[in-house]
Amino acid sequence: MARGVDTPHGRARVHLQLEEKPAGALVLGHGAGGGVTARDLVTATKAAGAAGWSVVLVEQPYRVAGRRSPAPAGQLDAAWTAVVDNLRAKELGDLPLVAGGRSSGARVACRTAEATGAIGVLCLAFPVHPPGRPEKTRLAELDAVKVPVLVVQGEQDPFGVPPKRRGRKVVVVPGNHSLNRELATVGAAIEKWLATVKR
Repeated sequence: MARGVDTPHGRARVHLQLEEKPAGALVLGHGAGGGVTARDLVTATKAAGAAGWSVVLVEQPYRVAGRRSPAPAGQLDAAWTAVVDNLRAKELGDLPLVAGGRSSGARVACRTAEATGAIGVLCLAFPVHPPGRPEKTRLAELDAVKVPVLVVQGEQDPFGVPPKRRGRKVVVVPGNHSLNRELATVGAAIEKWLATVKR
């Protein structure tokens, strides 16, 4: 099921896969130039469903409007927060919520984790830095998250691999930024981690 959601920066679209008696809700965003049909997002959706979680895939307004280039970070964050607020007021209610996404979507989930009341954050291919520019690190966005985090990263990701730290589990799989090579491993890691997130 899909529906539109009005945000301060245009209309977003949510794709809902709701369980009858969900353990929680996983809300996922897409990468900068991609959509919600990315294979790792599809894998995460299946893994969460297998664990009894409802899943919502969120298309940012710029993608709904047909643009490939992402909006500025502030707009992405405001739209995301508006979507989560809308979902909480409707389908998700007071379900425990894990926020996440792939690449750019993972960054948005990290930056807004506190504002959305997330109890955990799932990062698929978190872009630690631009390729070849390790000095331009974005690790502070990841480090600022105060709830449990799972990062699933390709071992040859040109955007880097974040270090493990207290409260942050990092699962490194064969492959690069697309995470397309070891999807079964990706799914298993997500399903296992969701079972550990305290509700």
